Amino acid sequence: MPEKKLPVIIAPQELLSGNPSAGPAQDPATDSPIPLPRNTSRRVLTHALLLIASLLALVPFLWLLDTSFKTESSATQYPPSLIPSPFRWQNYVNLFSERQYHMLLWARNSLTIAVLVVLGTTISSAFVAYGFAKIRFRGRGLLFALMLSTMMIPFPVTMVSMFIIFKWLGDYTGMAWLGTFRPLWVPYWFGSAFSIFLLRQFFITIPDELSEAARIDGCSELGIFFRIILPLARPALSVVALFAFLGVWNDFLGPLVYLQHSHQFTLALGLEAFQSQLGGSQWNLLMAASVLVILPVVILFFIAQRTFIEGIATTGIKG
Repeated sequence: MPEKKLPVIIAPQELLSGNPSAGPAQDPATDSPIPLPRNTSRRVLTHALLLIASLLALVPFLWLLDTSFKTESSATQYPPSLIPSPFRWQNYVNLFSERQYHMLLWARNSLTIAVLVVLGTTISSAFVAYGFAKIRFRGRGLLFALMLSTMMIPFPVTMVSMFIIFKWLGDYTGMAWLGTFRPLWVPYWFGSAFSIFLLRQFFITIPDELSEAARIDGCSELGIFFRIILPLARPALSVVALFAFLGVWNDFLGPLVYLQHSHQFTLALGLEAFQSQLGGSQWNLLMAASVLVILPVVILFFIAQRTFIEGIATTGIKG
């Protein structure tokens, strides 16, 4: 039988020489451009839609940044202007120079609470999650389900009860709780339901053979936890730490309930000071302060972006 010759598509000389502007490849039989594969067209359309959605999501942030460089009059004018005129850097200086605003003090308070919450949530949740994932005991499933059910209870439901508990502790232990930072960070040292669930799902993906080999070598349970489990769980621990930081950094209701003095305010609560009691607000200063509040979160995300995405992608594969 004579051999069947397959048609050969010859790429243009411009593409072979590395000139990308030569255009798409052409079929020599019809002298017409070869259409892109359907998957490629769909991918281009998907990326275009995602790009448009990303730009729409950036509009509020760009408006916030734009208003922070305006004067008080131009920030409220109608129709609004897109470009600040004049461009006022002084707004950020006024945040730290005017006496009624204590940005550095509020930032220190927020950072202190955030560090204590992140440490407490990460350490305590890792211990509890390891018990649910790797240690078999009677009633483990029931306790885990009971723990998960607490995630459905919002803070406003338990707010009054927790306030009464902290008041009772202050009355009968001789240690002040209300009006201090303790109610904002001490409960996190007893674990967080969401963080425990997240870490437990990650610990399940770690092979039990590693723990069994360590036990044969005489390693204790704490040694297995610190030397094997925690080093392998760094992506998940970073996700838990980042979520805990975001939660406490943006928390407004907790400081509002427990803090009683202006020098104890956090940044989220301090933003309320920019709203005048007479009905007028300095929107340019409020937007500048808001930029400073969200700036650490944005920087932290970009620094830990790879670890954060890795932790999200590898958590919950099993179980």
